[in-house]
Parts: sequence; structure tokens; C-alpha cells
Amino acid sequence: MTVDAHHHVWDLSVRDQDWIPEGSALRRDFTVDDLGLEARAAGVTRTVLVQTVTVPQETPEFLALAGTHDLVAGVVGWTDLTDPAIADELARLRELPGGAYLKGIRHQVQGEPDPQWLLRPDVRRGLAAVAGAGLVYDLVVQAHQLPAAVKAAESLPQLTFVLDHLGKPPIASGALDPWAGAVRTLAALPNTVCKLSGMVTEADPAAWTVEDLRPYAETVLDAFGPDRLMFGSDWPVCLLAGTYADVLDVAERLIGPEERTRVFETTATRVYGL
Repeated sequence: MTVDAHHHVWDLSVRDQDWIPEGSALRRDFTVDDLGLEARAAGVTRTVLVQTVTVPQETPEFLALAGTHDLVAGVVGWTDLTDPAIADELARLRELPGGAYLKGIRHQVQGEPDPQWLLRPDVRRGLAAVAGAGLVYDLVVQAHQLPAAVKAAESLPQLTFVLDHLGKPPIASGALDPWAGAVRTLAALPNTVCKLSGMVTEADPAAWTVEDLRPYAETVLDAFGPDRLMFGSDWPVCLLAGTYADVLDVAERLIGPEERTRVFETTATRVYGL
């Protein structure tokens, strides 16, 4: 059994994905049914659907999708962390159709110009409300934002922080530091988890190899251990650099057989309460 702990869907007739450039292969609709064809062929039985845009309407839509598709076992949605009424909003989301599938919250911190955004008092108040609701928080940050993520996780030990895409290491350049040091500092905190995801698009999309990815995968495996590491495809973004089967295959080649069940099933199941 395999869990894909990170993928997206979108319908451009509902709303634009303004982060996708014109002419990109991603500038079309991607549905749960599209994913299902590839995921089930690869042996994936459950997935976590993750937010793509910072609009309040998307999360209810994703919860409804989860309620009608057996493949989607959990949703990481978006809500405004700075909203003083965030606790009420999280409770409202839980009451919507499919609300039981809400497992976490994410914000595109990677796009925030302030590298200390996670440490703002209003943001930390929102993060505390996420913890109070029994949810986890997905961190999508650039490598230079990892120090602030460390401080946020230190200040909120009651909240589980899930690092998406290894914290976006500079795989294309081959550099490890300062990313590796910051990731190890984050991993030293017991309330942190990491997704083995997003690597192929941080490498050279047209010419990456397994060996290009190996130092980064080994760093997070060593730092977090298999009980705090989970596989995510980052579909359909991964299609810029390989097929769904390619991404799953390379992750399996980077993780030893003795660690496979934890990285590909039990960590995600436990952390997201699938």
C-alpha cells in the first residue's frame, strides 16, 4: 500500500492559477480522475490533496472532492492565518460537506517577501489556532526561509510542522549548504516532519538523474528518519520533469526496502490521521 502525501488539482474554468506561466504544460485542467488513472496504476491507494492558491473558496471545494473520491484521504487547505476569527473559520470548514477530511493548513510562505513572515505575532496566533483545531501545518518555504521556520516550530511545540519539498534545496546547482544545516536544525525538533517531494523540479527538469537527487534525499532521511519522512509526488507539477511513475520510481530507489513502509505509508497515515 502506498500513500501519496502531496498532490494538487485545478480547474481553470473555476479560477486561474496565476503562478502558471503562459505556454506551460501545466496550463490545463488536472482532476482527481486524471490522477487516479496514474496513481492506481502505480499502486497508490490514498492521497493528500494540497492547496494551490490563497483564496478561501478552494478549501471547501477540495473537501467536497475528498468526500466524493475514495482516492483522496485528506486535504491540506488554506485559510487566512492572520484572521482574528481563524478558530471559528476552521470550525466552519469542519462542518462543511467533506469537512472531516481537513487535515492541515498551508500558506505560500515561499512567496512572502518578508523572510520572517512566520514569526509575525498575528501569524503565530493563527498557527496556534491550527494546533488547537488538531490540524497540522504544511511549510512551503524557500531554503533561506528555513531559519524562521525553525523558530516558529520551536515556539509552537504543540503544532506539527510538515516541510514540503525538502525546503526547496538548490539541487540544480549541486550545493548542499546552507540548506542542509538549516534542515538538520529543523529536524532536531520533534514536532517536525518532511515530505520527500518536489525534488525533480528543483533539479534540472530536462536532465536530472537519481544521483543528482541522492545527497538531498539522504540528508533528510538521516535528519528526520523514516518515521518522520513521507513520500509525495507533487503531481501534476512533477510532470514538468517526469511522469508520475518516474517520480515514484526514483523515490523508491532513494529509500531502502527496510524503510519503505514507513516513508510510503505509515508516516503520512499517522501525521495526517488518514
